[in-house]
Amino acid sequence: MPENTSTGPSTAFVFPGQGGFDGAALRRAKETYPQVQRVFDRLDSATDALFSRRISDVLFGPEPTDLRGLLAGDSWLSQVAIYGAGLAAYEILTDQGVRPDVLAGHSLGEITALVAAGAFSAEDGVRIVAQRVAVIERHDGIEGRMVALSAGADRVRMLLGLLDDPLLAVATENHDEQTVVSGPDGVLDQVTAIAAQLNIGAIEIDAPFPFHTPALAPAAPEFEAYVRTLDQRRLQRPVYSPILQRHYEPGEALAGRLADHFVQPVRFAAAVRALHRDGVSTFVEAGGRAALSKLVTRLTQGSDVRSLPTLALDDGGRLALDATLRELRAAGLADLDGTSGSGPGLAELLAPTVASDLFEAYWKAHGHEVRERVRADAEAFAEEERRQGREQVQVQVQVQEQEPAPSPAPVHAALDRDEVLGELRTLYAQALEYPEEVFEGGAQLEAELGVDSVKQVELLSRVSQRYELPPREADFRLAPYNTLDAIADFVIAELERHSEPAQAG
Repeated sequence: MPENTSTGPSTAFVFPGQGGFDGAALRRAKETYPQVQRVFDRLDSATDALFSRRISDVLFGPEPTDLRGLLAGDSWLSQVAIYGAGLAAYEILTDQGVRPDVLAGHSLGEITALVAAGAFSAEDGVRIVAQRVAVIERHDGIEGRMVALSAGADRVRMLLGLLDDPLLAVATENHDEQTVVSGPDGVLDQVTAIAAQLNIGAIEIDAPFPFHTPALAPAAPEFEAYVRTLDQRRLQRPVYSPILQRHYEPGEALAGRLADHFVQPVRFAAAVRALHRDGVSTFVEAGGRAALSKLVTRLTQGSDVRSLPTLALDDGGRLALDATLRELRAAGLADLDGTSGSGPGLAELLAPTVASDLFEAYWKAHGHEVRERVRADAEAFAEEERRQGREQVQVQVQVQEQEPAPSPAPVHAALDRDEVLGELRTLYAQALEYPEEVFEGGAQLEAELGVDSVKQVELLSRVSQRYELPPREADFRLAPYNTLDAIADFVIAELERHSEPAQAG
């Protein structure tokens, strides 16, 4: 296998946004690559808690599902499907040994890129995508659409200037002859009519809302407040933003940046050219269809750039991902067995007597299980080391003490259930601007008080912060906690389960 000797960034993964879903290709990938099931199992736990519906049941049920079918259903379906397909493609590629130097996303795909880079959990990614939809619906953002015009951004801005509508905007700049505009339905009808007179083609974008428009400005603060309640972690891979036209900083607060996306345009063409100037010569589209890989090919025409799709079907009905992985291995960019790097590879370390092609087939089918086992064992080992370290410190403290310290009371012991229930009633009343008296302990939050599941997740996150509860498990389900009585019991149980004696000295 040829060695990749590039010293700068070589490979970029790009994650698609609106329109980036191919149901047939995703089903085909699921038959071969177990990572698809693994990713969607995690997403199912989030959609089940939020909507009492598993996204897998929709995408992998008995009937084939395409993007148009998803758009005809609940608004969150298409958005989570696009996000999940991108995340599944990322897991497949990295499990097959492809190591991206940088990640980038087109609109919605930027959320996928940040999750892939480790900023949020896969489940919180679903919550972000779902909340993005929910706040737009609450602020009447549904009254509009997006249209792609076959003209450059400067010419399109001149066209929009003729109409002088403050809610009409350039949403994305895809290449020199394609610009997407976003805005209210009525004014977009005028845009397409003028474009037709100028021989500018116009195509409707498969999207549930008009994204990247000033019309969404009222929804941004609510979305930002919600994202702030989630657990953000340090980026593990570089992420370049076509919206910000720069890399995210490793510890940058992301809630405000993601809220800014509501109104700021996506300058995808400029981003691709910037990454190419930085040394990226291979772009892999991690997600459905092949729209971004075609855009990259057009934007870098005449160069040596390689642009590869994944979850799309070619003209012969074959999954593009298979050919992409073969090409990446041939180029030395997929390091499954370590032969393209320095030092011994996985095959040599783990199974030196097994032929490389057989090891590759084994790793394709079971590599994720090995990785998960190693991860779990390593975390258990680290926890045991920490525990033993704490015991060592406690022993040393006891030896140094002259007098025995009084037995400390457990943390939160002073809290009782009535106190917790009262605090919850105040917290929920203030957040929802309801009178406190409506929050009787047994009142159903959604059925009786109209608090939707996305808002319930946000409020439960506030509760966790208020009482310093540990992160919820990945399989946590919202449904059982639909009254303040149930939430109070949950808080008390979590405090009792996780409280430890305060350390003396």
